[in-house]
Amino acid sequence: MSERVEKAGLQVNAELANFIEEEALNGLHVEAEAFWQGFADLLADLAPRNAALLTEREELQGKIDAWHRANPGQVTDQSAYRQFLTEIGYLVPEGADFAVDTANVDAEIAATPGPQLVVPITNARFALNAANARWGSLYDALYGTDALGDTPSGGGYDAERGARVIAWAKAHLDAAVPLASGSWADVTELSVTGGAFLPSLADPAQFAGRSAHDGKTRFLFRKNGLGIDVVVDPASQIGASDPAGIADVVLEAAVSTIMDCEDSVACVDAEDKVTAYRNWLGLMRGTLTEEVTKGGTTFTRKLNADRSYTAPDGSDFTVKGRS
Repeated sequence: MSERVEKAGLQVNAELANFIEEEALNGLHVEAEAFWQGFADLLADLAPRNAALLTEREELQGKIDAWHRANPGQVTDQSAYRQFLTEIGYLVPEGADFAVDTANVDAEIAATPGPQLVVPITNARFALNAANARWGSLYDALYGTDALGDTPSGGGYDAERGARVIAWAKAHLDAAVPLASGSWADVTELSVTGGAFLPSLADPAQFAGRSAHDGKTRFLFRKNGLGIDVVVDPASQIGASDPAGIADVVLEAAVSTIMDCEDSVACVDAEDKVTAYRNWLGLMRGTLTEEVTKGGTTFTRKLNADRSYTAPDGSDFTVKGRS
């Protein structure tokens, strides 16, 4: 049996208690004694209510089971069955119409159209991948999958496939961020003059900002509330061969993630639960990391930072770097 410790009259798994006191409460200015006493008070208030609900559920299930034993086979009289369920309190009258207010709800849930991922919270690597999937390289996605209609061959960079990727991506820019005239395929230089992006856009308001660091210049555009980041890096392998030095097109993709705590995982003991809680804590604090080995190389995967830009009016702003 796992070791237990006494906390405010509760018997608590020692590993869980240590996680709460040494990690979860760290930096929150909440004393451990106050936390455990507050938790104990909550249990004293809510546990009896939960027990009563479970008893009610058991009584309802017993009545329903008895009805089906007395009436075996398929239900033929739906009206009578509904009346029975209403009489025992399983069905209640439909309430009045109501509306749900989305005030104080993150835009990713209330307003922004974008994919949502679902991953098991107990797998730190999966959680990191999902959180970081907010932004992804369109070039990589096209090159490394069958989105072009075929899959890449092994054995190094395929220049012919790379050219197809770039052509597809620039056609996508023509559709999503059209120029006032001409095609992205013919652009030889990207710049900002007087807050305006050049070459001129069909809708200048789509240009959101510019960022320059580490030898790369990023131009951020907006389409349906989602970001499109055009990366200029003439020193890179791809950028060096591009007329405008474009090395990549990065799209805002999975804007939200469900960190699953029940369907895809089975947290059945304190050790499992602490793993889930620790990963969630790392996600909330932005400190979650995981050692990953790929192709014989080991590296540390961590959460992406927010992305910084300068707006057309000269002000600085950031956009979220993870879901």
